[in-house]
Amino acid sequence: MTKALALPVAAYWKVGKRLLALLLAGVGLYVVWPSLVQIFSAWPSLISLEPWWLLAMVACEALSFALLWILLEIALQTDRTWLVATTQLASNAFGRVMPGGGAAASAVQYRLLVRGGLDGPTVASGLTATQLLSVAVIAAMPLLSLPAIVGGAAVDRRLLQTAVVGVVAFALILAGTAVLLASDRSLAAVARAAQWLRNQILRRREPLRVLPERIVTQRDTMLRTLGRRWGLALTTASGRSLLDFLALLCALSAVGTSPRPGLVVLAYVAASLLGMVPITPGGLGFVEAGLSSTLVLAGVGAADAVLATLAYRLASYWLPLIAGGVAYGGYRVGLDPKAPA
Repeated sequence: MTKALALPVAAYWKVGKRLLALLLAGVGLYVVWPSLVQIFSAWPSLISLEPWWLLAMVACEALSFALLWILLEIALQTDRTWLVATTQLASNAFGRVMPGGGAAASAVQYRLLVRGGLDGPTVASGLTATQLLSVAVIAAMPLLSLPAIVGGAAVDRRLLQTAVVGVVAFALILAGTAVLLASDRSLAAVARAAQWLRNQILRRREPLRVLPERIVTQRDTMLRTLGRRWGLALTTASGRSLLDFLALLCALSAVGTSPRPGLVVLAYVAASLLGMVPITPGGLGFVEAGLSSTLVLAGVGAADAVLATLAYRLASYWLPLIAGGVAYGGYRVGLDPKAPA
């Protein structure tokens, strides 16, 4: 009798969480809706942009995704490029239409990769390593603006705050990672705290009991994987973010403006950090509003900033969304018919 009652309660709790996420996404979109309308109203002006710069922008984004696939292959210890590429594109598209953003995309990618035949613990540690490297590289990018700042360029105070936040975040990630990678005791303590918190929040689910041991094992697997190819992994992670940044510079060139790249990088980092906030799918609205505003602070005219943001998001958000649907079809075609659903 108790189990019969527990199932509907658990189901209601799950539905309630999803409704709450949808509500937060709706509120977020309502807040940024005026900025979205302003940006999409510039759509007809895209036809006036320099086509070669637009092609270069799309090429930069395509190469950025290709480097991400190489990074994933290193972290996942596999050479199955088709599986890695299709699952990344499909999960990326899913994360851009569902509340939860990166977390939802990672969960879907984990399931697709495991269903495709990869080992679950290796996938978990590989995806974690990839995300950690990607966030660390973005957080470190404000260091590229130091020559412009030291050279005496007029920098808005809000852009300087972005630089400080990025550098501090990078330092914290670096220090925290060093401690957790070097000390089994510290990593196990963090895992025990996470396990206790999860069991307290999700009381109706089966409690976790071996999370610390599992996390330490996954950490060791990640170190063995990246230890031999750490330089290549860091290079691909850095190249991926730099190519995405170059796509933004191409969008600005297509508009006909050429602000100092050292200041544009601060606008890029601010927009990237906003995109990680899991309120709206893929940071929709927040990235557009944040990027166009910070580009103005970097010296771009308001109208040019809006048009460049629209062009950049077309290549970095909307085209990968379409590619994700096609990639999922390719994933299904290449899947072993005997694989579990």
